[in-house]
Amino acid sequence: MARMVDERCCDRCWHGPSRPCPDRIACLVDGPVCHASDACRQAAAERAARLRRQAVARPAILVGTGTCGLAAGAGRVLAALRRHLAGRNAEADVVEVGCIGLCTAEPIVDIQLPGRTRLSCGPVAEDKAAALADAVLAGRAPPENILGQHRPAGAQQVWAGVPWLDEHPFFAPQTRRVLANCGVIDPSSMDEYLVRGGYRAFAGALRSRTPAEVCEMVEESGLRGRGGGGFPTGLKWKGALGAPAEQKYLVCNADEGDPGAFMDRALIEGDPHRVLEGMAVAAYAIGATKAYVYIRAEYPLAVRRLAGAVHQAEAAGLLGTNVLDSGFNLQVAIKKGAGAFVCGEETALIASVEGRRGMPRPRPPFPAVRGLFERPTVINSVETLANVPEIIARGPEWFAAVGTAASKGTKVFALSGNVARTGLVEVAMGTTIRRIVFDVGGGIAGGKGCKAVHIGGPSGGCIPAEHIDVRVDYESLKTVGAAMGSGGLVVMDEDTCMVDVARFFMDFIQRESCGKCIPCREGTRRMLEILQRITRGRRGESGLEALQRFQGVMYLARLAEVIKDTSLCGLGQAAPNPVLSTLRHFRPEYEAHIYERRCPAGVCRELLSYRIDADKCNGCTVCASKCPAGAIMGARESPHYVVPDKCVGCGACKEACRFEAVVVE
Repeated sequence: MARMVDERCCDRCWHGPSRPCPDRIACLVDGPVCHASDACRQAAAERAARLRRQAVARPAILVGTGTCGLAAGAGRVLAALRRHLAGRNAEADVVEVGCIGLCTAEPIVDIQLPGRTRLSCGPVAEDKAAALADAVLAGRAPPENILGQHRPAGAQQVWAGVPWLDEHPFFAPQTRRVLANCGVIDPSSMDEYLVRGGYRAFAGALRSRTPAEVCEMVEESGLRGRGGGGFPTGLKWKGALGAPAEQKYLVCNADEGDPGAFMDRALIEGDPHRVLEGMAVAAYAIGATKAYVYIRAEYPLAVRRLAGAVHQAEAAGLLGTNVLDSGFNLQVAIKKGAGAFVCGEETALIASVEGRRGMPRPRPPFPAVRGLFERPTVINSVETLANVPEIIARGPEWFAAVGTAASKGTKVFALSGNVARTGLVEVAMGTTIRRIVFDVGGGIAGGKGCKAVHIGGPSGGCIPAEHIDVRVDYESLKTVGAAMGSGGLVVMDEDTCMVDVARFFMDFIQRESCGKCIPCREGTRRMLEILQRITRGRRGESGLEALQRFQGVMYLARLAEVIKDTSLCGLGQAAPNPVLSTLRHFRPEYEAHIYERRCPAGVCRELLSYRIDADKCNGCTVCASKCPAGAIMGARESPHYVVPDKCVGCGACKEACRFEAVVVE
């Protein structure tokens, strides 16, 4: 298979795109394969070192421009750095990378000098970017906002007194496998992915393994679906492989709809080729020649970077016809979804890809037997597919060495809410919720107490503080009424009302219900109405509403069980989980709302009452002038008071008072 090329082949590979060397991809995937000379191998090695940034020829400035970074101002920082470098005629490479995961430190700027390790700084403000660049380019470590330095590669000189980035409290407890390249490599460069072992697993599978052997490896690894279901991936692939059909399909489900979830978006933005390689391996394993990425249209940056990666892989011969001279064909298409939560369900997603309204259908038959266009189809999540390349490259034993007996590998979580350090977290299965919240996340923001952690989005549940030592694996979470879900992890402090949380999720689920089956369509509406009634005060209540309020509460748990047992799809069956989990762990809070018409957390506005502390009130009349209901009485320069029957609970008096005389109870 070796090809005779002259000694200038590497120059043509890297510097002459009009005359590319036909062995360029093979050189990067397998090492130099031509018979030219040692000079060719040396040039390839030097190029690889530059792509790995082990030996940069000139300063490199890398800015995290994932969606979270851009929202924090990374675009302005990037523009400021480019203007500053152009103004002083400084020779430096400015590179955009994805999110490294520490969202609270965005915008993050990395700087690497020739012969030195890579420094990571953040947050970097737009007006501080130029001074930061000048300090580092002059050989001085910046005086503030240093997150750490990357470990040296080769003979790189380290920065004295600067801690290692992997020892930062946010990164130290993590086991970064899927996220290893995010925030490190340029996501628009396929070559950077290749020199880090990219597409080697795919090439190896094509050359030396049968589809059945690939399926067996994935099954032996213990990889389970990371989209929430937790079904064994290898078993799913085997079902599709054994289904007789001339045409089969693979679908990557990137329709990330859970509130508080952003794992798929960040992974595609930061390392799109890893997802593509996982898709290519999966397609080969099941015999699919057409693959789709179903991704939310609300993720424009992820869509753009993924489309660029597909184009690069096609141009390199890694996708398309006769991939790597193996006879295997694979086309990848991107299908943008309209943001319907129900399209995260497999059969609804299939309907949407086919151009129909996204609505689920009964199963069986399962998609692996009859799916897209009535053909066998495998649907895997972004994170599931991103795990595949290293399973094939390193072996199933390597993957299974991390995790628990029934939950192997790592899990990526989107950590958000009332926590000091929000971001993208990857930990070994079996890690406790407490370790994620307090070690990785730095504990509760503002020094408050932890009340609960909601995991798994609308399909998950709330875990109270007394149970946060539970491990994150599929079985353990079920013991506390929660589920893994896709990986959203929302931390709630002591000021959170759990009834209000249940109402929020039920409102979301009711609005997102496709309406096909009555239990989900009507049942979630009734549950929402019950929750709305118990968070409503007596003001405006008339007729039989008080009786209906108590009647609804009596049937709340029973209604939830009926919805679970009779809904058509998995989303409907999981719809009551937030209510059931909060009822299970926070029943006294529900009882305070129901019997006392009181919100202990002071969140449900209609259950709050207002009074004026006569000792603090000086009779300025500002509160009375702001009250829309005329419920505040009193003469000027005399203490005022609130007439309870007229108060609408709007809180305008509290906001207007400058003397903290208005008391909320």
